[in-house]
Amino acid sequence: MCDYSKGLTRFQQTLELELKTLCPNHPSVATTYNNIGEVYNAMGDNSKALTYYEQTLELELKTLCPNHPSVATTYNNIGGVYNAMGDNSKALTYYELTLELELKTLCPNHPSVATTYNNIGEVYNDMGDYSKALTYYEQTLELRLKTLGPNHPSVATTYNNVGLV
Repeated sequence: MCDYSKGLTRFQQTLELELKTLCPNHPSVATTYNNIGEVYNAMGDNSKALTYYEQTLELELKTLCPNHPSVATTYNNIGGVYNAMGDNSKALTYYELTLELELKTLCPNHPSVATTYNNIGEVYNDMGDYSKALTYYEQTLELRLKTLGPNHPSVATTYNNVGLV
């Protein structure tokens, strides 16, 4: 926890300085909110992580194009927190928003798309909807085989996920 608290202190100092010297809607402020959220997420403090990710999203939606890849990343981060909290409905909503943006802005074979398919599959698996989970895990597998090759550890993990449903 000592490494996390040091990082958190540094990011909070950065945020304090940015808020004094930059416009409060500056993209760097959004990045720092995200970084603080990442630390809280790593510490398992879902409530604080969610607060900072929501602040990140609010600034990104004000300052970036709504289809910007950073917005998709923030949706994914928020979905991850809701998933960790066991709120499957909200996790699914944010992961679906992530996928929608990724399919608009990235190549359909992009590794991030495969990760999002996997995340959605995990939520359906947690919900006990194994048919939908399998569909998303199979899409993950297809993309990972295309982009990473058959010997990549992520492909092995995906085979494992398919086997578990």
